[in-house]
Amino acid sequence: MTKKPSKFKKALKIIGGVIIFFTLPTLLLYGFMYVKYNEDLPTGQQGAKADQLANKMLEALNEEAYLNTDYLEWTFKGRHHYKWYKSDKTCEVYWDHFIVILDLENRNNSKVFVAEQEYDGIEKQDYIRKAESYFNNDSFWLVAPYKVFDPGTKRRLIKTEENKEALLVTYTSGGTTPGDSYLWHLDADGKPKNFQMWVDILPIEGLEATWENWITTESGAQLPTFHKFLVFGLEISEVKSLRL
Repeated sequence: MTKKPSKFKKALKIIGGVIIFFTLPTLLLYGFMYVKYNEDLPTGQQGAKADQLANKMLEALNEEAYLNTDYLEWTFKGRHHYKWYKSDKTCEVYWDHFIVILDLENRNNSKVFVAEQEYDGIEKQDYIRKAESYFNNDSFWLVAPYKVFDPGTKRRLIKTEENKEALLVTYTSGGTTPGDSYLWHLDADGKPKNFQMWVDILPIEGLEATWENWITTESGAQLPTFHKFLVFGLEISEVKSLRL
């Protein structure tokens, strides 16, 4: 006479089946993407030639107009809205029912508003850190080409497989995740077409995102309004930049 499996064992089998059902396709997809996209960080030469290519990109984008821009406004993916007073080094960050007025030089001077009421409670610093993280990420998708000579950056000239020149920029300090690297691919005029990313937040190295739908704003700065990343679109809307 055979022994019937216990209800506990049946439950374990069902749970195990559900876990496999959901995780196996994810693992297979990750494995496929890893084989297809993962690349080692390329090596190249620092020095005058890398800096010349970086300057060519900045010239193609009218860096002078960006440097003279006092105010930037944009919405990232329809979720986070920003009013960046660049000259004053402050930025108003809006999401859900939160507003954080970030002091970009001294975090302790930042202010938090919840449902339009100033908030000074126990979670104030958490909201400030969150706003700072949003700003670092979302502003990068808007103005990253203008940051290639930021303090702590290293630039290297890379020869691609197509024997074209590309610019590798590594951020050794600053931002939310120092150590990240970006390989800029440029058109014939030096304008960014896309970059590849070697960043701490992504498990696959060398993933590519486009830089497209550029607009020339009122201040003369050139800014992108769309990025394609794998099958996802990162839209930047309501973009304004002004000289005050």
